[in-house]
Amino acid sequence: MPTISMFYGILIRMFFYDTEQHKVPHIHAEYQGETAVYAIDDGRVLAGSLPNKKHKLVVAWIEIHQEDLVADWTLAVNGQKTFPIRGIDQ
Repeated sequence: MPTISMFYGILIRMFFYDTEQHKVPHIHAEYQGETAVYAIDDGRVLAGSLPNKKHKLVVAWIEIHQEDLVADWTLAVNGQKTFPIRGIDQ
């Protein structure tokens, strides 16, 4: 699963061909051993959890980069290489 972004210790990843379990375009956010899955369209949590401050950062990042995330999702579900997306400036 490629890492498409990293900021404030949060890794944002997107699986190739990952449409079976969650059925909607989504990302996996990891922070210090915790993982949450977020819908790209509205930032809702589909599974797991992150600490509240990190959760808010991920939701804001999704909103800012929604178009890029949709483009990467299209590539990933077709087995193609995704592009990195800028993190939140620290």
